Amino acid sequence: MVDVRADDLSKPFNDGVIYRFPLTCKKIHRAHTVGIFYGESPLQYSFTLIMLEVIFVVFTTWILRFLLKPLKQPRIISEIIGGVIIGPSVLGRNKNFSEKIFPEDAQYVLRNIAIMGFMYFLFLAGVRMDLTLIKRSGKREVYISLFGFIVPTMTMTIVAFLTRKWMDPDLAKTSSIIAISSAIAVTSFPVLYPVLKDLNLLCSEVGRIAMSLSVVSAVIGLNGIVAFEAVKQGEGEGLDALWFLLSLIILLTFIFTVIQRVMTWIVDRTPEGKPVNQGLVVGILLGVMIMGFLTDMFGMAIANGSLWLGLVIPDGPPLGATLIERTETIVLEFLMPFSFALVGLYTNVYVMADMGWTSLVPLLAMALTGYVAKIVGTLLTCLYFEMPFRDGLTLSLMVSLRGQVELLLFIHWLDKKLIQIPHFTLLVFTTIAITAVATPLINFLYDPSRPYMVNQRRTIQHHPPNTELRLVVCVYEQDTVAGLINLLEVSYPTLSSPFSVYALHLVDLMGRAVPVFLDYENEHDPAKYTHQDTILDALKLYQESRSTAEIKFHTFTTMAPMRSMYQDICELAMENKASIIILPFHNDCPGNVGGTEVIHNREVHSVNLEVLDHAPCSVGILVDKNKSFRNPFAGCSMRRPHSYSIHHYVILFLGGADAREALAFADRMAGNPEVTLTVIRFLSHYHEDDEMEKKLDDGVVTWFWVKNEGNTRVIYREVVVSNGAETVATVQTLNDDTYYDLWIVGRKQGINPVLLEGLENWSENHELGVIGDYIASSDFGGTASVLVVHQQILRDHGTTTTATSKKFVCTSVLSQF
Repeated sequence: MVDVRADDLSKPFNDGVIYRFPLTCKKIHRAHTVGIFYGESPLQYSFTLIMLEVIFVVFTTWILRFLLKPLKQPRIISEIIGGVIIGPSVLGRNKNFSEKIFPEDAQYVLRNIAIMGFMYFLFLAGVRMDLTLIKRSGKREVYISLFGFIVPTMTMTIVAFLTRKWMDPDLAKTSSIIAISSAIAVTSFPVLYPVLKDLNLLCSEVGRIAMSLSVVSAVIGLNGIVAFEAVKQGEGEGLDALWFLLSLIILLTFIFTVIQRVMTWIVDRTPEGKPVNQGLVVGILLGVMIMGFLTDMFGMAIANGSLWLGLVIPDGPPLGATLIERTETIVLEFLMPFSFALVGLYTNVYVMADMGWTSLVPLLAMALTGYVAKIVGTLLTCLYFEMPFRDGLTLSLMVSLRGQVELLLFIHWLDKKLIQIPHFTLLVFTTIAITAVATPLINFLYDPSRPYMVNQRRTIQHHPPNTELRLVVCVYEQDTVAGLINLLEVSYPTLSSPFSVYALHLVDLMGRAVPVFLDYENEHDPAKYTHQDTILDALKLYQESRSTAEIKFHTFTTMAPMRSMYQDICELAMENKASIIILPFHNDCPGNVGGTEVIHNREVHSVNLEVLDHAPCSVGILVDKNKSFRNPFAGCSMRRPHSYSIHHYVILFLGGADAREALAFADRMAGNPEVTLTVIRFLSHYHEDDEMEKKLDDGVVTWFWVKNEGNTRVIYREVVVSNGAETVATVQTLNDDTYYDLWIVGRKQGINPVLLEGLENWSENHELGVIGDYIASSDFGGTASVLVVHQQILRDHGTTTTATSKKFVCTSVLSQF
């Protein structure tokens, strides 16, 4: 690059032309190279250079994300640090690197792609936001949000005016001080959501409060940005501010009336269960650029328009979910790395050091005071509303997280000349520091599973007789409803022992950021989230066919990320003191051909495992193979040995807590006159049993047999085996000799290891246990369904209290005689 400058602008240059401005001559990169074999460097061509920049930025971010993950750092930290590394603070300090990989003329393209990345990021954030949360926020959320904004804003403003004489002239303006103070005090919804999602806290109580606070705070922040823009426009001429406000009103009116109606029309014309037309999706994404053009033309912050457009798009399916599904990967993985690269190219620690601390201390004092004041102000308000100190501190740290929105604001202030590169660098590093420190602290302080660690027995085995039994029944899809209803029916609810069923429809959160939990008995407008819930309609029909004195349904729907869904399930069970949670094992078997392999969804598999690990009560998993449990006569009437019963069930009693719970559940079915129950107890040939477990098993089996001795529909047998192979052979013989509609088995707790010897590596689906998984597999054959039962584990902050459990069980067994 050659620079040519006219020192004396009044003198003609060597070509005789008089230049009234500085001249800079630059070498322009051509588009495509003819190849390195012709002696040309690909870095001299714009197309290959931009591809190399993409690869370098993305790989740098990936490597840092991998390295920082063990330190519990969120993704945003690795992305910011990755940008700083390629900037002039680290690699960019090397002239060869900066001139070859990020030359000045290439930075023009990078900057524009980076701004587009921020635009589309905020657009997707707007799509996910649910502004109705403001209406549904309670008094506590509103007050915490307001005090969390007012206290740090006032504190920073006071500090700023005390240190004003050391500030740069542009930073010392009143408008600049108020803009920076209010921006640091705001909680950013687009920043908070991905961090809480990474920490798996979206469905937690504190996570839900934090998301509500961030929506309220986002509205305050948007108004603050608009006010700042108006003041900056008015610093020139008053008429400029008037035109700015007029154009703003016209644009907002157009967005929240015309465009919002168009989006509603798109949703209405999209068939239920179908994605939005591709052309309409492309048109909306093009609209993001149009909004960016308009806001930039009117002198507003360029990303405001894309955020406003996202806000008028209905969240969730079909439109919001489709937009996020089709654009999120390209935005987060390819556009946003450019955004962080731009931040890194602006960040320069050497320029900050050259400037000295005299000019930087006021801004640093403002930032540190603001963050501390926000944490303290939020914490004190939480304590006022009687939140536990630990939860209040966690919430305070959550609302102090910084990220993408703040970085975009820093760039905007840089463009508006509020701050300079040293100030920008300082703010970037304070952003890294507060988020890098707060995130591990949040992970350490708050365990969402802590409330479910109860030390009270909530099982069927220990449930008092002739009292109401409470169950949580979970439903993923319509096909599983019939099997779950049939399980409830054969479990024999009666007037003396009624069922209270808490039916929870589980829906994966798509196109939304904030999880939704609907209680249909108290929800005023559930139609906003569920237009036609056929699952709940089926449950209502069953409720109408039975007496409410025998069985009563309470219906709920949760829309949450799959990895957080177990929290809502456990919370519902804990609040209603349920004795058991019934989960469907996700299967999608076509037809009714025997031996078809059960195909299960890995996300549902993960939910079931999390519920088993954290449940405050017992858990049952129903594998409804090929709909046989829904129609017990299908394809098997020729093999039925008992003509007087409709349902023929078998329980495999291998010993242990889970087997005892399964037997207690089966005992309820034994009272049903339409059920024939066969109990098969497996004993070890070598008598190598845990003595305590053996005594507990003997007590429960004796109680069961004494109770059902006169019941001709109950059959009891004992089988002695030497190893796992004989156990499996016995089970297979049972299946070959007699057709059973349902196999009931304990999962794994306390099973004598001799009975499973050699089978340890057989299980693929750990939520079913070894025997349950074998019976549910295609290798077993047949179409009978399987119920796997897991008894509640008593916990003391995550530790199983085995001795206490056994003592309690002994007492309970004795009391049943």
